[in-house]
Amino acid sequence: MANLNNRARDEHTYDAIVVGSGISGGWAAKELTERGLKTLVLDRGRMVRHVEDYTTAGMDPWDAKYPRAQLPPAELDARYKVQQRTGYALTEFSQHFFVRDDQEPYTETKRFDWIRGYHVGGRSLMWARQSYRHSDLDFEANAKQGVGVDWPIRYADIAPWYDHVERFAGISGQAEGLPQLPDGVFQPPMEMNCAEKAFKKSVEAVFPERRITIGRAAHLTKPTEEQIALGRGPCQYRNLCIRGCPFGAYFSSNSATLVAAERTGNFTIRPNSIVTSLIYDEKAGKASGVHVLDSETGEDMEFYAPIIFLCASALNTAWIMLNSASKRFPNGLGNGSDQLGRNVMDHHLGVGAGALVPGFEDMYYSGRRPNGIYVPRFRNLGDAGTARKDYMRGFGYQGGAGRVGWDRAGYGMDPPPGAAGKTAMSQPGPWLFRLGGFGEILPYADNRVTLNHEVKDQHGLPTLTFDVSIRENENAMRKDMISAAAEMLEAAGFKNITEYNGDYGPGLGIHEMGTARMGRDPKTSVLNAHNQVWECKNVFVTDGAAMTSASCVNPSLTYMALTARAAAFAVEAGKKGDL
Repeated sequence: MANLNNRARDEHTYDAIVVGSGISGGWAAKELTERGLKTLVLDRGRMVRHVEDYTTAGMDPWDAKYPRAQLPPAELDARYKVQQRTGYALTEFSQHFFVRDDQEPYTETKRFDWIRGYHVGGRSLMWARQSYRHSDLDFEANAKQGVGVDWPIRYADIAPWYDHVERFAGISGQAEGLPQLPDGVFQPPMEMNCAEKAFKKSVEAVFPERRITIGRAAHLTKPTEEQIALGRGPCQYRNLCIRGCPFGAYFSSNSATLVAAERTGNFTIRPNSIVTSLIYDEKAGKASGVHVLDSETGEDMEFYAPIIFLCASALNTAWIMLNSASKRFPNGLGNGSDQLGRNVMDHHLGVGAGALVPGFEDMYYSGRRPNGIYVPRFRNLGDAGTARKDYMRGFGYQGGAGRVGWDRAGYGMDPPPGAAGKTAMSQPGPWLFRLGGFGEILPYADNRVTLNHEVKDQHGLPTLTFDVSIRENENAMRKDMISAAAEMLEAAGFKNITEYNGDYGPGLGIHEMGTARMGRDPKTSVLNAHNQVWECKNVFVTDGAAMTSASCVNPSLTYMALTARAAAFAVEAGKKGDL
């Protein structure tokens, strides 16, 4: 019997285990396998195979059952009670990539919009693909302003890893030479349309401190030989990305990192595998593996490895660690600082302005560009000219211009009745311009998630309770985000300017961060400068949980760079016996 037990354990033992297969998990799998480690990737959701499982990618609008493919209210109320309030793409074409709220509930002390995708590839199939580097303005801000804790790294530490992940992922964009938004390794930028170019020219003339650039997006515009060898091709400008990209034009785990990992021969992936906790070896003083619930069979299993990467997303990684209570860690693995689950951050949005663009009636554009313009941060850059007294940190804008089409009646532009209306609707409508702000949320220790053992999910597991809100600093920033957007539209000569401040709740940015932050002191942080859990150094956390502050830029590129950096460190530390 002992021999059977040993053989079973051997069959479930790997050099490394990666929990999650999204942005971070895919990168961990790639880097660890390419460095020779036999790596098991565990994902709680179903398998999604590149191309063949993008089942709606080729569907036409008339293939939808419901008008505009919108799910009926009764179905939304029954399955997506929380997510329907977010306004995201819960349609017939995309609903299969979104978690159902009735199956995966959570509790809100204050509103939190938790948008999830439980499948192989995770939200790397659903993300907006905006890819920006953090700068030293971001890495130094906490220390300079006495907020939270200091990042244990600076831009110079991570810059080579930004280079590394950008080359592989493929980021299209324009170099701008801005210290607050470092340039990267770019493929050719997508082109602005005529209204956006006019906006850029006018705004930069009036506000020289504000730069208008095209979004830096993880879309291939000129694939490298390496990317072509993986089966990836250039963007087709369909803007149907939420369905999965069969061309591999946008970066996802399914089209890129997991493919690279599989080609090493060191890769094993196991879907439908919910990691419920880490196995902590009291005698060895480190984790030896993970407990897994097979979501299809209900079987409890264990898998073992000397290196474990938690990449399940900021909130699910926090859930796993909080649920990994032991004699050594009664409040969750690595939680001696009591910071696990705290400092939840996002980006606050749903605020800005829109306008009607006069002229350009004889101009149109080719294709449906899956990208917009970007206005980098121009507040509180460290000089008197950009300083604000009413709030700290800053914001950027995403947006752009386009012409409304035949469905403009859905936007309140009702056509005239009869034949005249049909004729009018066959022609492009007016140009509209929209600027939406993305602002930084500070880390607050009482913005937190906790385990809820009273409310269970469909598998009988405890769930999370959210107590997260924005504060005075963010609300003051939102006022400026509105007024600055409006003044730029006015400077461009646009008309009918409409300011808006939407129904925002934390989580709506889908950039959850901070629940197991990096730091310089184990008394005030969960992770060290190499993303190791201070109190359990063979466990690495490289998803959004690791973030010490939020910046105002989309964070996924930083997750990629942190993961690649940590994986390289973990392999070398393992060889030296330092884990």
